[in-house]
Amino acid sequence: MKKPDIYQILPILVSTYGDRPWKRRLEPVAELVQTILSQNTSDANSGRAYASLMSKFGAWERIAEAKTDEIAEAIRAGGLAEVKAKYIKSALSVLAKENHGFDLEFLRAMPVNKARRWLINLPGVGMKTASCVLLFSLHRPAFPVDTHVYRVAKRLRLIGEGLSVNAAHLQMEKMVRAEDVYRCHMLIIEHGRKTCKAQRPLCDKCALADICPGYQTFAG
Repeated sequence: MKKPDIYQILPILVSTYGDRPWKRRLEPVAELVQTILSQNTSDANSGRAYASLMSKFGAWERIAEAKTDEIAEAIRAGGLAEVKAKYIKSALSVLAKENHGFDLEFLRAMPVNKARRWLINLPGVGMKTASCVLLFSLHRPAFPVDTHVYRVAKRLRLIGEGLSVNAAHLQMEKMVRAEDVYRCHMLIIEHGRKTCKAQRPLCDKCALADICPGYQTFAG
């Protein structure tokens, strides 16, 4: 089967799950911290960790000045507390020292790749975290690739089987128009969670079955 184009896929996902217009989740530094907390844990756990962190400290300045073990205790619910505490403290300390504060709105005016490189220079920030900050908080067309996006994109042959996760970010950005990056990202994640699951994909109920190159493999 010929691999589908993203613009064959996107209208079907919109029809199946509804549209997903952009809306800001958090301001940029909050998004940065929340995304670090979300690494290797559930949304529920990272949400509890973020709420606990803000309840304890209340301001970015106080977190940047706090001891790492105090931060770790506050974010214990999110898992890997010591590692994440170190990243959060280091990133906020760099912002306080080199950026003279915690306003990242200036990144909105930069080209996506330049803004992403700026964020990746912060401690604990990789391709996905930087892309999440740009897309969710600054409405820039960076395409975060999480496990759901990576899995679904490979099954649909949108990306090659051997393509790295980091390279997949750039590949997805090339094929999706800037104004569609947010809805495309959100809908592929929803499809991965509800239908194109990792272990037992629901191929018999999949709206993309007729155009999915992986249908025969997983439905058989």
